[in-house]
Amino acid sequence: MNGNPRTDGPSQEAQAHEAAASAAPEASTEQQPPAQEAAVDAEKQRLEAELVAARRRVDQLARAYQELEKDREEFKQRLTRERERMMDVERGNVAATLLEAVDELDRSLSMSGGDVSSPLAQGVKMIRDGLLSKLQQTGIERIQVVGLPYDPNTAEATDMDITPHPDEDQKVVAEVRAGYRLKDRIIRPARVKVAKYVAPAQA
Repeated sequence: MNGNPRTDGPSQEAQAHEAAASAAPEASTEQQPPAQEAAVDAEKQRLEAELVAARRRVDQLARAYQELEKDREEFKQRLTRERERMMDVERGNVAATLLEAVDELDRSLSMSGGDVSSPLAQGVKMIRDGLLSKLQQTGIERIQVVGLPYDPNTAEATDMDITPHPDEDQKVVAEVRAGYRLKDRIIRPARVKVAKYVAPAQA
């Protein structure tokens, strides 16, 4: 046996050096330099600001799209109403012409003295009723005025009838010519006789 010490493993100095070397990377990963942390925070804030701006822009575009759809729907409805109104005007013009023909047929029947037993009178009445039926199918309605208060919006007063009854004052007592309407539009006002109250002379 010689006097040299045993060298089976690394020396204490070598072990301490290896421990320090292995601990150094761990310490570097646990703590970043302040400049790098500030750059990360700045990038995070920038991305968050871009996200907020993008969401705001999406909301603006969504509202603009909704307004556009609303305007388009309103325009479509206006166009539909205008088309229907023009169709009603044309339908009313055609109806007014046909009603004049009905008036002519009514005059022909009145000249017969109310006798509709003859074939000619029956034929005239059939044509007259057919025209009125076709008009009613298109939405044309006859205005009911007899017995109601006189309304200048639906009738024209062509004659006056004196009445001693105050409750009949300004009421329609007879229809000279029938009036017709289409929906809320008066195609032809009725011509009527209106009662006028006059108090009886005192004896």
